[in-house]
Amino acid sequence: AELPAGGYITAAGLATQRSSLVCWNRRTGAALSPVISWQDRRNAAWLKSLASRADDIRARTGLVLSPHYGASKMRWCLDHLPAVQAARTTGELVMGPLASFLVCRLVAGLPLLADPANASRTQLWSLATRDWSPELLALFGIDPGLLPRAVTSRYAYGELVTPLGPVPLTVVTGDQSAVPFAFGPLDPSVAYLNLGTGAFAQRAVSGQLPDAPRLLVSVVWSTAERVDYLLEGTVNGAASALDWLAAREQVPLPMLLSEADEARAAREPPPLFINGVSGLGAPFWVSTLDSRFIGTGSRGARAVAVLESIAFLLQANLEEMRPHGPALKGLLVTGGLSVNDYLCACLGTLSKLPVTRAEDPEATSRGLARLLAGDAASAWPVAPGRSQLPVRDEALQRRYRQWRQELEQVLRP
Repeated sequence: AELPAGGYITAAGLATQRSSLVCWNRRTGAALSPVISWQDRRNAAWLKSLASRADDIRARTGLVLSPHYGASKMRWCLDHLPAVQAARTTGELVMGPLASFLVCRLVAGLPLLADPANASRTQLWSLATRDWSPELLALFGIDPGLLPRAVTSRYAYGELVTPLGPVPLTVVTGDQSAVPFAFGPLDPSVAYLNLGTGAFAQRAVSGQLPDAPRLLVSVVWSTAERVDYLLEGTVNGAASALDWLAAREQVPLPMLLSEADEARAAREPPPLFINGVSGLGAPFWVSTLDSRFIGTGSRGARAVAVLESIAFLLQANLEEMRPHGPALKGLLVTGGLSVNDYLCACLGTLSKLPVTRAEDPEATSRGLARLLAGDAASAWPVAPGRSQLPVRDEALQRRYRQWRQELEQVLRP
């Protein structure tokens, strides 16, 4: 995009995927590892050795012990990557979230800084102190000198070097953390659902942090004066589950979704899908689970089953969230998968709540812009989109109950 005539940039923000990790050289900024994705569970076997400390880790971090987070990935890099080991020996190693690496590379002076939304997803960051936890660093065997300095979401991160001159970077946060702010101040009576590669259910909490052991507690925003928190549930297999099925069936995804519409139009009963793509997230927390269909049907019916599994997993998270705060009045849905009419209809039916779909599905960018603008954003119009009332569908409700029973049987030791 081009600036209008006479326009200028006053500040910039950065929002990234939260649980991805990088190791790099603090002196040069050169990467010493690939970006290790949040979906990567390479150190799951090692992490099982810490299972007895899971409750303590959750109490300190708000996170369930999981290989999706950064700490076990850091441990793997220290144990297996020669370039990382060599840089540690020379004192040049730094490890941290993708956001910290990008700040180091994009901002003049190679600063080493970590915002709360991204730092917390390392599973080494304390909710109580809002800093790295000495106890968890010792538990994972990670020297605190290897990590960026923990700061607030709004902070003077430095200046970006651009063709238009230096631009202050004043906000850094996570992609999901920016989403709720796209529609104005946080509303604890709304559940924010962002449907992308994974799907995320979030609701604002205030006062004493809730005891919700099957969900995550996250810092969504912090300044020198305030901190905002969210309850969060994660679904690892959303768009990635549809991609998984398209690859399995060896057909393009648009064809698969078209066949799903045809199966629904023909009233073909879909099978049930146990969705273990990238592991089972909240509120069940199983890092490795084989995906499978229960029942038979056409390829289109299987695609319907995958779509329903995403809605089922999100509904399971909403049920966990309901006791923690005022009664929910609606769902606000964003992200690339929010364009799927049937998925959104399923969410309304299961939750019995109106579903509002953002007219602009790129909520992360809009939320980041509002966080950057601060108080000035209060004058901006908020147009989340049209609401869709829940539709009664007894067959879908019955399939959800059957799916819960089947999943519980699969998870039974």
